[in-house]
Amino acid sequence: MVKKKKKKKKLRFNKAGLKKAVLDIFYANPKKTFNYKQLSAELFIRDMPTKKLIHVVLEELRDNENLEEISRGKYKLRSKGGYINGVVELTQQGFGFVISDEIDQDVFVSAANLKRAMHGDKVKVYLYARRKKHNPEGEVVEILERAKTTFVGTVEVSKFHAFLIPTQKTPFDLFIPKEKLNGAKNGQKAIAKILEWPERAKNPYAEIVEVLGDVGENETEMHAILAEFDLPYKFPGKVEKAAEQIPLEIPKEEYANRRDFRKVPTFTIDPADAKDFDDALSVQKLDNGFWEVGVHIADVTHYVQPNSILEEEAYNRATSVYLVDRVVPMLPERLSNGVCSLRPNEDKLCFSAVFQLDDNAKVHHRWFGRTVIHSDRRFAYEEAQEVIETGEGDMKEEILTLDRLAKELRNQRFQNGSISFDRIEVKFDIDEDGKPLGIIFKVSKDANKLIEEFMLLANKYVAEFIGKPTPNKKAKTFVYRIHDKPDPDKLDSFNHFIKRFGYGIQTNNPKAVSDSMNKLLTNVEGKKEQNVIETLAIRTMARAEYSTRNIGHYGLSFEYYTHFTSPIRRYPDMMVHRLLARYLDGGRSVVAQKWEEMCKHSSDMEVRASNAERSSVKYKQVEFMSDHVGEEFKGVISGVTDWGIYVELEENKCEGMVPLRDLTDDFYEFDEKNYCIIGSHTHKRYQLGDEVNVEIVRTNLQKKQMDFRLVEDGE
Repeated sequence: MVKKKKKKKKLRFNKAGLKKAVLDIFYANPKKTFNYKQLSAELFIRDMPTKKLIHVVLEELRDNENLEEISRGKYKLRSKGGYINGVVELTQQGFGFVISDEIDQDVFVSAANLKRAMHGDKVKVYLYARRKKHNPEGEVVEILERAKTTFVGTVEVSKFHAFLIPTQKTPFDLFIPKEKLNGAKNGQKAIAKILEWPERAKNPYAEIVEVLGDVGENETEMHAILAEFDLPYKFPGKVEKAAEQIPLEIPKEEYANRRDFRKVPTFTIDPADAKDFDDALSVQKLDNGFWEVGVHIADVTHYVQPNSILEEEAYNRATSVYLVDRVVPMLPERLSNGVCSLRPNEDKLCFSAVFQLDDNAKVHHRWFGRTVIHSDRRFAYEEAQEVIETGEGDMKEEILTLDRLAKELRNQRFQNGSISFDRIEVKFDIDEDGKPLGIIFKVSKDANKLIEEFMLLANKYVAEFIGKPTPNKKAKTFVYRIHDKPDPDKLDSFNHFIKRFGYGIQTNNPKAVSDSMNKLLTNVEGKKEQNVIETLAIRTMARAEYSTRNIGHYGLSFEYYTHFTSPIRRYPDMMVHRLLARYLDGGRSVVAQKWEEMCKHSSDMEVRASNAERSSVKYKQVEFMSDHVGEEFKGVISGVTDWGIYVELEENKCEGMVPLRDLTDDFYEFDEKNYCIIGSHTHKRYQLGDEVNVEIVRTNLQKKQMDFRLVEDGE
């Protein structure tokens, strides 16, 4: 009898999972070399996209010094003995964990073995001999890179000395000698810089470098949030001075170097309170029957030259920061709101993507280059929406034509596998002193989607133009906006969770995932579980980032995608403009490594800015709800952890926590897989998505925390 061959299990990989699988092979074979074909065979990978992804993973592991390239395309494990490199995650108790790509579990490091390493530091760790069924343990032997040397906190002054009590997660306070207070007073918020940490001292020694102001004042608190994430809130004088020297007038000779769109109907659509207009649209019917649509983007790199002081500042910031009550721009106001902003009734220099589309929004021709435009009208989203809904108003023919084409483009995108995350945006109505008066829910309408589709079109075609190889043209180094596929395990957990609501998604291939995800998001619209399922779906997705190594954009289902359309507020768009201009002029490909480092910096700064924005929203939520302590609200469980359950209030989307220690009716255990906590004796279950009633017990503005108490029916 012939034995049936065991069918090999088809493995599903995203980039992060593939990186781990590849490293596992090298660790199991520390003296062997592998190329991508051998690794593909080891992992039973036969499809070409995943084989290409192995190339990307190998290059990243080489750049991170996990592997060394012995000869072209052949890699070997870089010998490190019993050492790994990773990033420290500190706990409030003082011990920490080191997170590393080089090992499949987090490494426990006791407080005594941290050797002055702080949260976020990159460190080298010596691993102890591993005990069975225990997490790996080790000690820090070298601090490779400090994450922070400055801290924000509250000053406490006593008779002989002072301390800064940090707002960030640190197990220590900063000791401030009296002569290093620099005018800071007891109870004020300030920024302190660590000077030294003597061997026998319990606390690092520091000095106050900036006094932010009194606790609770809006300016103080917003500046403290920016400082906490090492983000600036003002421009150095020399940067402002450099910006002021740039003239508003366009030299006559510059017109001759550009394609002239000043007589083509052109307009901008932006939020009502916007001042920096990155993008404008033009549209006209051509003699060949096609619609010519121009996506015109502010030509920032014409004004911000390489190696200039403005360039250095833009690179360091990498992005504008959108706090709850303000914008902290990447470029000084002279540029962001003046010289570069595509204001109406002014000639402006642009870098444009121009398309010829038929009535079905099929692109027949595209052109990229430098232009001059003259915007005829500045629309707020609400004004453009009114034209779309009523069919009447300024430039109605142009807006209605672009709206129709945008809807065709959107339909095509979803048919090709793009995922629709149309989340409700929560904004605060804030008075002139920064006090939150109310909450406004903003929904994306057709006017928003019109702009979005043409920005996506430009970003996609610019990336394809440079990145897509042809028989006559090799792809050149470029900056992509990439988005990895979801982690298969996270996707399975998500699928398991939504089954309790009667939903499900297909997980057998990327197209099936996106189609069923879109169907799910449509089906949950308006249901009580909508926000929880949408939130969890987003958490299941990977984070988008910038890279010169293209792996495509999973969420949009684009093989090539970049950011070209917002150079006033994003540095990567400036990078894209520079590269596109270089290659249009016939320039050679740039060195990838330098541009990859710039991409990494931009991705890191984007995360930092996003965290600061969330922190400012959280602060205003707590401030807004401080007047409602003792009141009861309906809510939905939005998060479950082993220290508490998070509840989002239905009325205003503010979030607080019910601490587990306050649930005194039973001993509750955390079930991570099923997103719930379960009582040991009563088997009472509190699960993500459950509706609950809560009372606001306390608010803590400095910690940006709200504590709730569960209220049973009939209480």
